[in-house]
Amino acid sequence: MTILEVINKTKPYFEKQGIESPRLTIELLLAHLLKKKRMELYLEFERELDEGTLVKLREMVKRRIAGEPLQHITGEVEFCGLKLLVDKRVLIPRPETELLVEAVARRSPQRIVDVGTGSGCIAIALAKKLPDVEITALDVSPEALEVARGNAALHQTEKNIRFLESDLLQALPDSFVVEAIVSNPPYIADGELAKLPKEVRDFEPVRALAAGEDGLKVIRRLVMDARRVLSPSGFVALEIGAGQRAAVEGIFGQQGHEVVEVVKDLQGHERVIVAQPKK
Repeated sequence: MTILEVINKTKPYFEKQGIESPRLTIELLLAHLLKKKRMELYLEFERELDEGTLVKLREMVKRRIAGEPLQHITGEVEFCGLKLLVDKRVLIPRPETELLVEAVARRSPQRIVDVGTGSGCIAIALAKKLPDVEITALDVSPEALEVARGNAALHQTEKNIRFLESDLLQALPDSFVVEAIVSNPPYIADGELAKLPKEVRDFEPVRALAAGEDGLKVIRRLVMDARRVLSPSGFVALEIGAGQRAAVEGIFGQQGHEVVEVVKDLQGHERVIVAQPKK
């Protein structure tokens, strides 16, 4: 069977099973399996695939149909132009989080703490954009930190990033001062978890998704402790859920911060919020 025949056969099968972007999915699976760039497949449509390759591909297709995320099957995801390794230990980086990286990079802070680093995507992307930056990347999960360290080594950013096990900012001493606190915290209400797509609900770490009854439990704790380590001229940049802006702005206000920027995602949802201590 040729590459093109595989694509043409699998696309309608994925469609029938309700898989999003069916053609793109089979092309990405093939590209990963054949160690090619996706666009290179178009130059090899008539290439015959041997039975061993087809057996492996069928297994990958089965996993995707069962709801396993494409990124877990291939073990990688692209974020800010960087290829990162991901698995069930960490949240899969989303394109929306690239907006958070850009909002921080524009301000060029030199000392940053990345709270809930997960795969390390934010810290590593910032280290690439700001070569002299000093980043402390925190996560409560030792398993996530293992993934993040691997990604930092992959992109040779270990000299810029120190990884530390910590529940939010708790492991940082009062004497520790940074110019920026950045985080993509859990922000989904517990009651909304069941409504998430199967590939998110059943395969990604719940701890990285859910945050109490209103989805703001983690943000509240983080903002309450932020001033302890934040320079008076520093800022906090957070990714937030759709419709959470007013509530998060209220949390910042209660803790003596004022919101200075809100960034919308491609769907028009207010997705990134930046706040500074009131003067």
